[in-house]
Amino acid sequence: MIELGVNIDHVATIREARCTYEPDPVWAAVEAHLGGADGITIHLREDRRHIQDADVERLRDLAQIKLNLEMAATDEMIAIACRIKPQMAMLVPEGRHEVTTEGGLDIVAQETRLRQSVDRLADAGIVSSVFINAEPAQVEAAARIGARVCEIHTGPYAHAFYTQGRDAESRAVLAELDKVRSAGSLVRDLGMRFNAGHALNYFNVQPIAQLTGIRELHIGHAIISRAVFVGLREAVREMKRLLREAQARAMRP
Repeated sequence: MIELGVNIDHVATIREARCTYEPDPVWAAVEAHLGGADGITIHLREDRRHIQDADVERLRDLAQIKLNLEMAATDEMIAIACRIKPQMAMLVPEGRHEVTTEGGLDIVAQETRLRQSVDRLADAGIVSSVFINAEPAQVEAAARIGARVCEIHTGPYAHAFYTQGRDAESRAVLAELDKVRSAGSLVRDLGMRFNAGHALNYFNVQPIAQLTGIRELHIGHAIISRAVFVGLREAVREMKRLLREAQARAMRP
């Protein structure tokens, strides 16, 4: 059964905008859980623009579902992960100038360093994940460094979906969807878990959720945006329902 990981970074973004104590990401994690989320994703960025170190520690202690810690592959972040021990740590590229993560991690260009990071996480008993573009060379490199999970970057697919008028059958959308499908197939062939995420929302998520062998989708901005109007628990519930419907259709003969 496909799982949903809810990214709650933007709850902390609202808090940090006023330099105050609310809204509380831990409360958000509870609401997401009650809405049907299978995991919570947070990104502890080097500039601490939203999630703070204390949030990571409190969520690790208090969340009752899987915690996925997104982070850059720096010595500081690896040390934090090894100390706190989230259930999964996802290595992502990071730039202080970017609004959000803009592309996949280039494993090919830094295999030795990333292999060392993955080894350190494995020694601490943490499942290692890498956020990569839907490119065979990057998937193969992920396998070589020992990553157990590949999260395929769905941003290009989501961009095509939007620019093509939300036409799921347009040539551009189908081309990007096929790239994700092919990358996911290779991920599975190489013995890793196939996850996906980035820019997925209530309109574009179902074609991705129908892909064979996909295990988890990590979604944040769309869910938090919907939560402004319907509440976080209901926003998560609506997204989970879309995932289940999509997977049920994919399993029909």
